[in-house]
Amino acid sequence: MWHGWGRPLPGTPKPAPVPPPPAGSDADARAVLGVGPNAGPDEIRAAHRKLIASVHPDRGGSPELTRQVNAARDRLLPKTGD
Repeated sequence: MWHGWGRPLPGTPKPAPVPPPPAGSDADARAVLGVGPNAGPDEIRAAHRKLIASVHPDRGGSPELTRQVNAARDRLLPKTGD
């Protein structure tokens, strides 16, 4: 349970750990995000948002886990713009 200042209440369990960082393959990146091989961009984005909400440093998570989740998303979703 969280109170309004972005910090967990005393006794609140920590977020579930994220699998190891992607080793460079799409399969590893999908394992980090917890999506299947046929997941489309919308499902990948939704999984990324859900994980970031639980592992972000502002929410009591780890900067390293945040980097892993972002790296997995970047691997699976092409950059747009420019």
